[in-house]
Amino acid sequence: MSSPRIINLDDGWNNEIKVKAIDRLEDILNQDLKKEGSMFSPKEYVQTYTTCYNMCTQKSPYNWSEQLYQRHGETISRYLSDTVLPSLRDQHDEFLLRELTRRWGNHQIMNKWMQKFFMYLDRYYVKHHSLPSLLDAGLKHFKSLIFDEVKRDVANAMLDLINQERDGAIIDRGLVKSCVQLFEAMGMGCLDAYTLDFEEQLLASTQEYYARKSAEWIEGDGTPAYMVKAEAALETERERVTAYLNSASEGKLLGVVETEILEKREMALLEKEGSGCRVLLANDKHDDLARMYRLFGKKSEWLQPIADIVRRHIEHMGGEIINRREARVEGETKETNQDPDFVKELLALHDKYIKVVNEQFAGNALFQKALKEAFVDFVNRDVGKFTNADLMSSFCDRILKTGGEKLSDEDVESFLEKTVQLFSYLVDKDLFSEIYKNQLAKRLLNQRSASDDHERLMISKLKARCGSQFTGKMEGMLNDLAIGVDHQQEFEPHYKEKLEESGAAGPHVDFGVQVLTTGYWPTYPAFDVHLPPEMTKCTTLFKDYYDERNNKRRLAWMWGLGNATVKGNWGKKKYDLQVTTLQAITILAFNNPGAADEQFSFEQLKERLNLPEEHLKRVLHSLSCGKYKVIEKSPKSNTIKVTDLFVAAPKFQSKMLKIRIPMANLDESHNPKRVEEDRSVAIEAAVVRIMKARKQLSHQQLLAEVLSQLAFFKPNPKVIKRRIEALIDREYLERDPDVPNTYKYLVEIPPVSLPMPSPMTSRPNAQNGGLREE
Repeated sequence: MSSPRIINLDDGWNNEIKVKAIDRLEDILNQDLKKEGSMFSPKEYVQTYTTCYNMCTQKSPYNWSEQLYQRHGETISRYLSDTVLPSLRDQHDEFLLRELTRRWGNHQIMNKWMQKFFMYLDRYYVKHHSLPSLLDAGLKHFKSLIFDEVKRDVANAMLDLINQERDGAIIDRGLVKSCVQLFEAMGMGCLDAYTLDFEEQLLASTQEYYARKSAEWIEGDGTPAYMVKAEAALETERERVTAYLNSASEGKLLGVVETEILEKREMALLEKEGSGCRVLLANDKHDDLARMYRLFGKKSEWLQPIADIVRRHIEHMGGEIINRREARVEGETKETNQDPDFVKELLALHDKYIKVVNEQFAGNALFQKALKEAFVDFVNRDVGKFTNADLMSSFCDRILKTGGEKLSDEDVESFLEKTVQLFSYLVDKDLFSEIYKNQLAKRLLNQRSASDDHERLMISKLKARCGSQFTGKMEGMLNDLAIGVDHQQEFEPHYKEKLEESGAAGPHVDFGVQVLTTGYWPTYPAFDVHLPPEMTKCTTLFKDYYDERNNKRRLAWMWGLGNATVKGNWGKKKYDLQVTTLQAITILAFNNPGAADEQFSFEQLKERLNLPEEHLKRVLHSLSCGKYKVIEKSPKSNTIKVTDLFVAAPKFQSKMLKIRIPMANLDESHNPKRVEEDRSVAIEAAVVRIMKARKQLSHQQLLAEVLSQLAFFKPNPKVIKRRIEALIDREYLERDPDVPNTYKYLVEIPPVSLPMPSPMTSRPNAQNGGLREE
């Protein structure tokens, strides 16, 4: 058997490979015949492949693998240099891009067929010598000979098309996308070529374009119109990336656009006269405000100036409400703690801007903080004699008691929720608590509470905001009343039984007592009143009854809190007078059938009733100077003097048969002195608690920690310093002798009791609408 024929290099290359494959491939590419199916038949392809295979598998020195690999590269390089590059040098702009994409497509076809023809080199020779694969080698030749020569012009042509599209022209997006894919391919598996040779120029061109555009917009458009264009521009750029750019460019491209049209123009937009952020807020331009947040919400530092403007605007709106209240106070002859219009204005303002913050600004923390700071600023700006805490508590009192605001259950609940939200901005929450507690007590004891459910709802809302310590005594009041119903039911049979046993003459008195725990209720003035015999007997029966069941408790009667119904006869008319216990005692002092026209001096009444002068004046004023004058005074005036004389009105008349005679309160809405005492206790407790844990602190550190722990009020640092001095005097603390302005905690506690922190002091007592238990 004869040996295989040896194929010489030039013979195999020139007569077989070049003529039958390479020359024909180049002719096909030059004629734009890109359909791969019409290029080489399987027989033709196998013939060329076999020739290459034989030339690579011949034994040395006739193994032509190295030479074929070299000529593979030379063939591609020669075609690129002699044919492709000249065709590109004559083209510009869009024509350059079209020619380049055509030639790039041809090169991919050529590279593919050349790899097929010389496939055997890839299998063995390339791997054995660690050389670039045939496809990679072909790409490198295109990059070095073609791409590197034209990439600058190509990038500029692409940017021109992109800017034309930005200006509204319709371009061939497929062409630009093909060029982008070329840049990506030239990275040989990474995006270096795309990034360095195109993306950087794209970002610079975009920056220049939008710097020019934003200058035009800011000059000719208002803030809303500018933001519409800015939002459209960002959306267009985002869509552009999706259409024909690499996705890695999106963040960088949008960042450049945002910097030029938003960041650099932000303050000019926000402060633009006639259409800036303040104007949008004032005119309730919710869509524009939402758009502003969408645009500038990418970075918190962009939102901060908007939040500052929102805060200043809300402060301005709140300041106007305060100014209107100030004008009303100055115009009033007598100031009261009732100003529902003022509170409703604050609630409406809060309602409006909490909605803006949650809907237009997506509840962002910066805007929530701005809203809080603004409301803290003016909600704590008191005008006149009464604090805003007093006005807010009185507003709640107005809607929770009978005879106040006529509201549905839903409206009451809504107002309570909104008022508690407003309450959260108060610095002196303990002051509100003290006032609210006193007003709650009056509602409950005078049976003026419209709904027990609403009372509990309000307390639960306060508890959710401030904790159980804040509302513990209020809850105790309601519980006392609930228990009091059972007590009264037990006492009534006993009361009737004792009356029957005694066989008492005279009119029968319906008598009820509410026993309350003193520690839950406000402190009321206590005084011994000279009661009529009918009342004395009732109270004696109850005291004996209560002592039998609770021998370790002491009762104290609170006459200023009780109420009574007194039947009065004037001629043929009979009236039911609904009065307080003190008013009833005073009326009964004039109940002398034998001398109906008997006069009493002020001093006589004072001695007979044993009432303090100030309290007696208020009682007599309600009976002789009010709408219903059941007692006449002389001389006639609207004030009570110690020289006045009093007599039962002989000809009293009224169209109403059931009459309620109101009386001025015997106590203030709160006791400022007690509030200050409670604050001192809370400060001292906080100081001791902190020092016990830390052992040693500087003055400033201790001051900061105390302020951070006191949630219900914000004391003056001078007050804290005085309480620290008091604790040093009582040997809870000492000054560090070695370190100035530093305190040390004394471990050995002296036998001095320190009250526990509480918004209100507590004693183990109880009281009723005429009774206190100790």
